[in-house]
Amino acid sequence: MRRSERDLAQAARMTTRRSLLLGGAMTSVVGLLGVRMWQLGVRDAEQYYLLAEENRISLRLVRPDRGRIFDRAGKIVADNEQAYRITLVPEEVRDVDGVLEKLQVLLGLDAETLAKIREQTDRVQAFVPITVKDRVTWEELSIVALNAPALPGIYPEMVLSRVYPFGPDFAHQVGYVGPVSESDLTVAEGESDPLLRLPDYQIGKTGIERIREGDLRGEPGAQRVEVNAGGRTMRELALDPPAPGPDMQITLDHHLQNFMRVRLEGQSAAAIVMDVTNGDLLGCTSAPAFDPNLFVRGISSKEYGALRDNEYRPLADKTVQGAYPPGSTIKMSNALAALETGVMDPEETVTCRGFVEISGRRFHCWKTGGHGRVNMVGALRESCDVYFYEVAQRIGIDGIFAMNDRLGLGKKYDLPLSGIVHGNNPTRAWKQERYGQEWLIGDTINASIGQGYTLASPIQLATMTARLASGTAVLPRLVRPLGGTGQEEPAAASLGLSAEALQIVRQGMFEVSNHERGTAYGSRIADVTKAMAGKTGTSQVFSITAAERAAGIRSQEELPWDQRDHALFVAYAPFDAPRYAVTVVVEHGGGGSTAAAPIARDIMLFAQYGGVPPEDAYPTAQRARVREDLGLLSEQILPPDGEAPITVSRT
Repeated sequence: MRRSERDLAQAARMTTRRSLLLGGAMTSVVGLLGVRMWQLGVRDAEQYYLLAEENRISLRLVRPDRGRIFDRAGKIVADNEQAYRITLVPEEVRDVDGVLEKLQVLLGLDAETLAKIREQTDRVQAFVPITVKDRVTWEELSIVALNAPALPGIYPEMVLSRVYPFGPDFAHQVGYVGPVSESDLTVAEGESDPLLRLPDYQIGKTGIERIREGDLRGEPGAQRVEVNAGGRTMRELALDPPAPGPDMQITLDHHLQNFMRVRLEGQSAAAIVMDVTNGDLLGCTSAPAFDPNLFVRGISSKEYGALRDNEYRPLADKTVQGAYPPGSTIKMSNALAALETGVMDPEETVTCRGFVEISGRRFHCWKTGGHGRVNMVGALRESCDVYFYEVAQRIGIDGIFAMNDRLGLGKKYDLPLSGIVHGNNPTRAWKQERYGQEWLIGDTINASIGQGYTLASPIQLATMTARLASGTAVLPRLVRPLGGTGQEEPAAASLGLSAEALQIVRQGMFEVSNHERGTAYGSRIADVTKAMAGKTGTSQVFSITAAERAAGIRSQEELPWDQRDHALFVAYAPFDAPRYAVTVVVEHGGGGSTAAAPIARDIMLFAQYGGVPPEDAYPTAQRARVREDLGLLSEQILPPDGEAPITVSRT
């Protein structure tokens, strides 16, 4: 009995010690937890609150509206329109393939589109919407809405999309926008603009849209939204609205631009109309053109291939990207160089027998029988090559280069256009550096008639013509202050050429178009108040050899199209008070007098009259034919109000 009591007492003591040890341990643990809770809840509360907010709040970009582009009359040539599209949210679709099969039937999706959608679902996060079809019609939207119960994760969405109301009229100058590509991201690496990473975001690809991308893009806004653990939006908390891109106004006139495109249809050509007083480009057209809206909406491989492989190169802007031998259009420059240096009197005559021998080589004139005795005005009027061979020998390549440079040839102008070329105003040093060869007298002779190494773009030829007409160093301009307000460009400086020299050259150009022996007399303007002064040019692309002549090839028309001469014509009007300079280049068109001059005449008349010219602006003998041509053109160009383009194909 006593033993049992002792055992119980000992057991009680052991239990007490264990209880104390366990209690102490528990107290320590609770104390540590309390300290940690104090650290988390009090000392570090602000830090963990911010971390929690970052997990709960998502900051998202809001796309800004792209700046609009207006023509000089205030017509919108690049706009943003509301459009509907169908999107798919992958995380809400259990059977993506099944839903796509249904949409294929409802929306007529092709296999290529379906493949792109499936590729995107594998590449993007599950909650990011994927565009199934852009710019859907109201009927298509209604069909999808009616079938909504069978299409989980499919949503209609309203967006702003770029649109070009005048279609192909401004395609090369305004350009177009398109989806951001990998190459765009590589080029923009330094910008770090998160807008470029947004799905389906579009940026400028060509023309003003590309060169002025930074201005037109605008500044993105920020949207703070509450998201769940999967990153899905639950509700919007705050919104900092985006700043739209500023609007922009260009110098082109939509009516003139439209007329020029229609007039050049069927040709591979370029045409420019410039205001000689300030350099404004009133018309600037490269033919054939294309519809830039195709690129915004997603051009098919077949459509793009047709544009890319067309021998007329519709995707190229020939007005600034084309470099051509200027041919005889350069003769005014050589005449001025001879007059300014005093090496030739304007009344001095040169006898043209159809050729001249220089250093044992025979250089021909375009007129086989020759022009006889001609002075400077006559040589310009009849485009005598032999006369200008003599000029070239007196002024040399240095004199040719200096005057070409003064008139704007070989220059790259600061215009917001893609792929502008320099052309080539050659010098001795250039040939030595390029070919490692000395300059020869034959090179100078070729340069005197705009052949050989000399190359010029239509924009350079237009600038040269405007400078001849105005006597000032006018520069081409394509973007102007919005609405014509704000600080205008300062007046162009004088070229420093004598009035007498300019008058002689201008008289020669006047007789080209208005003297019965002038090379462009057939394209004269009958209205004397709007008479133009011009110069024809023909630049050789392929020389018919003696063997080919023996084989029966006698003329340009017998050659393949891409081996025929280029046709050029430059002009300004009115002669007594110059306002407009026009340049036309027809690729492989043959002679400048037959292919380019009639086009330039029609464009010049449209610019001066502000619309389709009356019949009496043309010579009497031409009015019957002109009546038919003008009637055809009138059916295809914009109506006088210019509210909407007319899409009638020229036959």
